[in-house]
Amino acid sequence: MSVTRIDECFARLRASGRKALIPFITAGDPALEATVPVMHELVAAGADVIELGVPFSDPMADGPTIQRSSERALARGAGRRYVLDTVARFREQDALTPVVLMGYLNPVEIRGAAQFAAEAVAAGVDGVLLVDLPPEEAQETRAAFTAAGLALILLASPTSSQARLDGLCDAAQGYLYYVSFAGVTGASERLDSAAAGERLRLLRSRSTVPVVAGFGIKDASSAAAMAVDADGVVVGSALVAAMAEAGSVAEAVRAAGAFMAPLRQALDA
Repeated sequence: MSVTRIDECFARLRASGRKALIPFITAGDPALEATVPVMHELVAAGADVIELGVPFSDPMADGPTIQRSSERALARGAGRRYVLDTVARFREQDALTPVVLMGYLNPVEIRGAAQFAAEAVAAGVDGVLLVDLPPEEAQETRAAFTAAGLALILLASPTSSQARLDGLCDAAQGYLYYVSFAGVTGASERLDSAAAGERLRLLRSRSTVPVVAGFGIKDASSAAAMAVDADGVVVGSALVAAMAEAGSVAEAVRAAGAFMAPLRQALDA
């Protein structure tokens, strides 16, 4: 693949000695009309990449917070077309910030990987993370995505064997997403940053793309702890929860900005 927005983003971060802050939000929650303004607010508050969740009816890797968020978005009609239109509207004012779709394989299979990739790239999407696509079965999807210029973001976990980790590092595009503990998003397990740090250092020594950490990052202190050994951190459930009770677009935007500011400050300290 040629140099992408994701590549350029991490190159800028490396040059300035900074870590990537990657927020996750569900497209269409807390309101259909809130997603684009919230995305812009996230960037203003220090986001380097945005992961945009594609609502799905059976989000098996997600905990209750994101499951409920996905249900609310689907009830409002936030389907694939809405998600792509949302990215296109975001791109009208922001041509720089990478956007990665995070979701499940089913919508890609229904559309066909090549068609899905072409439509995603046309909308301004930079990468896709499919949480239920095993890397061993990803060859056809990766080929279709690569041909369209779309990065297939892969997941590594604490339970991955060394052989699988080696394969992930060889196949990774954009960035490699390390799941800091085995479980669903937003789980209440205490984050063991020391154990995660050991695995992150190993991955970074082997990977040809940046390695970011997610799952269990809830606040400034957990973000800063995980960022020590990662190229960036992903925060999702805690941000989604912070916006869940917003009664208006303005409230959702304020909640997103207020949540992000201390995380950015902690990463830059």
